[in-house]
Amino acid sequence: MAILEEKLSMTTKAEQVTAFESGNEMAARAAAQINYHIMGYFPITPSTEIAQLLDQMKVRGEHTIQLIPADGEHGSAGICYGASTMGARVLNATSANGLMYMLEQLPVQSGTRFPMVLNLVTRSISGPLDIRGDHSDLYFALNTGWVILLARTPQAVYDMNIMALKIAEHADVRLPVIVAYDGFFTSHQKRKVQYFKDRSIVQSFIGERPTNFPNASDPKKPITIGAHMLGDDLINNNYQQSEALYRAGEVFKQVAREYAVLSGREYPVLDLYKMEDAEVALFLLNSAAETAKDVVDKLRAKGIKAGIISPNIIRPFPAEEIRQALKHVKALLIGERADSYGAHGPNMTHEVKSALQEDKENKTIVLSRVFGVGGKDFYAEDAEAFFQMAIEAMEKGYAEKPFDYFGHVPGRPENRQTLVMEPMHGDAFKTGFIQVTPDEETKRLKVKIPPLRALTAKPKRLAPGHGACPGCGIFPGLELFFKGIEGDIVVLFQTGCAYVVSAAYPYSSHKQTMVHNLFQNGAATLSGMVEAFFEMKRRGELHVSDDVTFVMVTGDGGMDIGMGSAIGTALRNHKLIILEYDNEGYMNTGSQMSYSTPMGHMTSTTGVGKAQRGKAFHHKDTPQIMAATNIPYVFTGTEAFPQDLVKKAAKAQWYAQHEGTVYGKLLITCPLNWKSEERYGEQILKAAVDSCFFPLYEVERGKTTITYDPEEKNRRIPLSEWLKYMGKTKHLLKEENRDLLMELEEEVERRWRILKAKHEHLYL
Repeated sequence: MAILEEKLSMTTKAEQVTAFESGNEMAARAAAQINYHIMGYFPITPSTEIAQLLDQMKVRGEHTIQLIPADGEHGSAGICYGASTMGARVLNATSANGLMYMLEQLPVQSGTRFPMVLNLVTRSISGPLDIRGDHSDLYFALNTGWVILLARTPQAVYDMNIMALKIAEHADVRLPVIVAYDGFFTSHQKRKVQYFKDRSIVQSFIGERPTNFPNASDPKKPITIGAHMLGDDLINNNYQQSEALYRAGEVFKQVAREYAVLSGREYPVLDLYKMEDAEVALFLLNSAAETAKDVVDKLRAKGIKAGIISPNIIRPFPAEEIRQALKHVKALLIGERADSYGAHGPNMTHEVKSALQEDKENKTIVLSRVFGVGGKDFYAEDAEAFFQMAIEAMEKGYAEKPFDYFGHVPGRPENRQTLVMEPMHGDAFKTGFIQVTPDEETKRLKVKIPPLRALTAKPKRLAPGHGACPGCGIFPGLELFFKGIEGDIVVLFQTGCAYVVSAAYPYSSHKQTMVHNLFQNGAATLSGMVEAFFEMKRRGELHVSDDVTFVMVTGDGGMDIGMGSAIGTALRNHKLIILEYDNEGYMNTGSQMSYSTPMGHMTSTTGVGKAQRGKAFHHKDTPQIMAATNIPYVFTGTEAFPQDLVKKAAKAQWYAQHEGTVYGKLLITCPLNWKSEERYGEQILKAAVDSCFFPLYEVERGKTTITYDPEEKNRRIPLSEWLKYMGKTKHLLKEENRDLLMELEEEVERRWRILKAKHEHLYL
């Protein structure tokens, strides 16, 4: 049993509540009790829950933190930095590639000495994509200049979050702090915990917000923040920051002692389990150390002097404490959930070895093993194997293999994957039925398509067997669009539901070439592929047909975090199609708000209750944004109007092959997160169009044409007729929310009238 949990029954000075909660729940609880001013956030598994939980708490009136949804992690880091420069108390949470995307901002925050707290719920970084827990993201944070605390249990997550802000704001520190804990192990597994009953205890322990730090909040006391420095000044700045980080180690000890008096829970620099006379030991970060403690007890019962070292803080690195802990240890195995490729051992290995170099009398044999990457489980038997390696090295007096991986297996020829279905290409996707011809008079394309039944003979681009939710609108929408595309495609899927459910190694539902890249860089990646393809053809290095169509599929908020990349690609006008399926949220991470979520709609980060009524601002009009880049063709479509969509797909292919970038937006249903019945998918989409919430139109060479006008056909319906189908919008139909419904109706009408004007006046 973990030491921290053993101490939960101790009598403490401050009254506490005993509960059964996860690490993410405890991080959110600590934040709510502190009542930060600002949290800039962007959803990413497995840290997303923190923002969701705080949103639910805010709905219930449990805090007044301003939760600001960013366009991506880089934006969330900027929001947090900006808030901290005003002297506000600031929180953020992220994982894996989210940390990588905000990485550029982290040294800015620490280098200018503005405190804040970031919960890093550790997870494997791409690629390939793996959403489970290891420490590959944590290791990238080591050189950012932030204080880094480690939390092994949900209890530690709560306690460290409280201590972190006090450390960050200490006059001798003034640095941002990371609280890192293991994704899905500590973040989601519930454990017995205690938290302070009265939030005033937490706030009193942390103290008043410092007002004597330089900040931008008082116009009468102007300051300049972040002025560029030359080398002579920068080295002084870096030295001061370095000294502050080392002082943070002493401040941590001081704060931990004060917190122990208040809570009854102790957090020494190193958690030393039975290390007083240990001869063999393991050095493990976070949750793995808890797993290994039971193994120590078993070995001790056999007379083997075993122990565990697990740091509670790694920035600053506790070198002196490690030297003291290892004075009499004969063999130490350092287990790490990430590698430092090519360095003959990961980061902690080299830092421990470096610390031991300062003790000339130390004879500890050090072994290093990379384990548990990508969330691979670490069991008691694995800890036993680690100890056995250390024991063998102790007995031999040396390590036969100082560095290695643990848990990897060689491939076996007999297990080679076999094709279930042959890939398809070329003529298989050519029908000859679809005709696209330019009209010289109107400068637009004329499209002739056969009856839809004739297109049913055209093979699907994706094989059966994907793992989408029942009723998911992504694949009907995509497949209908692809019916209008003749010949070969190369498709890039940004991270999102469509990618995740169709390509999980070693299986793939894609019959033609598919590449995956992250939200923020899909369009740029595909533009590089397009230009490389044509340049290699120009040089005579590729001998393939010219009719390949390049398509990027994005959705689940990919046109938020990926907007900059998409606009850059459009401005360069590469010959490709950007196709967005809009499910009105970040559905792949659990239905968080995206910028395409309509105003008032309920998501897991825009809850509905006495203090909040769903999303607070209107949805992004992405087609109009992309049209403003002057690309040749922009369109909207939905499977509820199949002929319209197939025609637009054919146009999209022609423009992508002849003139440049195309953008298309498909509205698709998400029954799980829209809280709608699967059988109503087509009716919901048709109602969205007939209510003019989702108009069907195209912008062809700058000229707007509405391709289906419900008013002209006397089919327009009230917006409420669309909203009634979805559980996420039922609250908008209640009398107490009539003002919110009217505001949404007015915005829908405003956009529709602008679109009608553009349709009627071609140069608007």
